[in-house]
Amino acid sequence: MDTAKYVEGLIARARIAQKEYEAFSQERVDACTRAAGKAVYDHAEELARLAVDETRMGRYEDKILKNKGKTKMTWLKLKGQKSRGIIRHIPELALVEVAKPIGVIGAVTPTTNPNMTPAHNAMMALKCGNAIIVCPHPRSTKSAIRTVELMREAVAKLGAPADLIQVVESPSVEASTLVMKMTDLCVSTGGPAMVRAAYSSGRPAFGVGPGNVQCLIDRGADIVDAAKKISAGRIYDNGILCSCEQSVICPAEKFDELMAEFVKNGAYQVKDQAEIDRLRAKSFPDGASCKDFVGAPALFIAKECGLGAPDDCLFLAVALERCGRDEPLAKEKLFPVLGVFKYHDWKEAVAIALANLEEDGKGHSCVIHSHDRANIEYAALTLPVSRFSINQTGSNSLGGTIANGLNPTATLGCGSWGGNSQSENLWFHHLMNVSRIVYPIEGAVMPSDEEIWAE
Repeated sequence: MDTAKYVEGLIARARIAQKEYEAFSQERVDACTRAAGKAVYDHAEELARLAVDETRMGRYEDKILKNKGKTKMTWLKLKGQKSRGIIRHIPELALVEVAKPIGVIGAVTPTTNPNMTPAHNAMMALKCGNAIIVCPHPRSTKSAIRTVELMREAVAKLGAPADLIQVVESPSVEASTLVMKMTDLCVSTGGPAMVRAAYSSGRPAFGVGPGNVQCLIDRGADIVDAAKKISAGRIYDNGILCSCEQSVICPAEKFDELMAEFVKNGAYQVKDQAEIDRLRAKSFPDGASCKDFVGAPALFIAKECGLGAPDDCLFLAVALERCGRDEPLAKEKLFPVLGVFKYHDWKEAVAIALANLEEDGKGHSCVIHSHDRANIEYAALTLPVSRFSINQTGSNSLGGTIANGLNPTATLGCGSWGGNSQSENLWFHHLMNVSRIVYPIEGAVMPSDEEIWAE
């Protein structure tokens, strides 16, 4: 296959479809956006099964929740939002904002989220009058093709051109690179190499950085509640999400109580030093994360490392003495292994989190279990991350839920810390151009120089 000609064909069809779609009213655009999301929601079980069978990553039940939860939350927050034509009048500034499509969006999607990420990106693109071309990871090709197929059928039933949503059916680095270079904007939710390629494409780009969510437990926190939420985050989809809790930093005197609660919630506590050493060596051979462990069940990892975990083990909790660059297990682990650190005062807790982030995951997110506003704000002022989730489960709260103010997303920007252009959750306003009509402000008077420069 001539990859260049193939991609050129996708782009050409997308541009024809987008030009027709650009004339759609807000009501018709919203109907198409809803239909695309609802198609994935309605086929959540089918897509989850296909994703797990094809990628051999994650948990079927959790992927159902992910496919349903993200699409319905995204549509809930998109409903009623203006994205076509005049979207806002600002009388005090005599400004009028006019939304316009960007054109054709290129979307590189990961093997870890082969249904949810294409669906979310397509809903964002459609909301703003754009077409989209999905570039899946080769390991999740069938899952992505089926996801796009369902969305194409849904918008076509509403009279929209199906080619608004397309997918690279024989994905490769070459094909993804060409899509990124030939589209009008690219969203890269793949690995570091693809994110760098997006920013090097010569086109506007939004990407993600690696996650390494640090979870700090304050002395006044409810240990039972915190352990339950942290366990749920570490277990979710076998720890495959970048928003899953990676390391817990707890008061030294609460360590035994916390570990006991983790065990109640499905953890196997890795205590023996020989077991810890084997887990470290197997998880990070030659310093790099073990690919066979990504999205794998805890019991598989335990057996590979020769650990004495019971058959009902859901995640591995290991006490760590070193942090940052001195401890590989303090890095991001896209599998259900949780590092646990002890601290004696809050500044030390934050310092441990900072050391871990400086080595891996700078810019992403942090979870804090605390009711002490001063401690929360000290951590927020100190740690270089884009999101702080308070008394919530990281795996679902950081991507936006009904219970917090973050926009629902599949692309969590990590700011300049993570090499990204945005430090917020990707949302529909990132995928549209805005023109501004500037009227004169009646009665505007320039203050005197003395007034301007007065202290």
